[in-house]
Amino acid sequence: MDSTFLGQEGKVVLVTGASRGIGKAVALAFADAGADLAIASRKLPELQAVGDEIRAMGRKCLEVSAHARKSEDLRNLVDKTMEQYGKIDVLINNAATNPAMGAIVDTEESVFDHIMETNLKGYFVLSKLVGKIMRDQKSGNIVNISSAGGVSPAAGLGPYCISKAGINMLTKAMALELGPYNVRVNAIAPRIVKTDFSKALWTNEKLMEKEYKLTPLKVVATPEEIAQTALYLASTAASYMTGHVVVVNGGAFF
Repeated sequence: MDSTFLGQEGKVVLVTGASRGIGKAVALAFADAGADLAIASRKLPELQAVGDEIRAMGRKCLEVSAHARKSEDLRNLVDKTMEQYGKIDVLINNAATNPAMGAIVDTEESVFDHIMETNLKGYFVLSKLVGKIMRDQKSGNIVNISSAGGVSPAAGLGPYCISKAGINMLTKAMALELGPYNVRVNAIAPRIVKTDFSKALWTNEKLMEKEYKLTPLKVVATPEEIAQTALYLASTAASYMTGHVVVVNGGAFF
């Protein structure tokens, strides 16, 4: 991998939801490309295991327990990252909650609030905190992990799709505001990714039979494939890209 071309040597990258799945794959990909990491999730033991992998690659890593729904946790995460590194070059917003299955009209208000506070407000709060730092630095990249469901709705996943559509607009609005400060903001919108988070989907044979009829590549994405897209968006290879929602879906027809 050409880390010079990817532009991550010596960069500081903050990744949420990094104990497993997409977040873990993203953290390892950036470490492999030469970055030092600050990683966060609710479960510290699992997070420390990822940190050990990163340090074994010769990179620095800070692990911080943080809940995406708690603003005080996110402020502590940013403060500790700045104390250790003095800068944040890349933010990967990834922490999310499992979607509630069922019709919107049957969704409890408390469930809707939980999804919005985790998936959308959590991204907003952390992007706001880190965005101010990047604005002052006059450089930076924010990559939001969204979903193809935020571009086109999926039956039975309405509130989740609404939260991801909000992330897509947050991406575009912040790209507009931070562009003059040399800060780029983009999003990745995967379809189904083979993680524990989405296991209820990719282990459902009837659902996947329908999915593959819509997907020319006839496979679901791996976390590593999403990680490489994040690495690209934060690299010099994408230096003229901002405000984009990159749909990564195996060519699926909605």
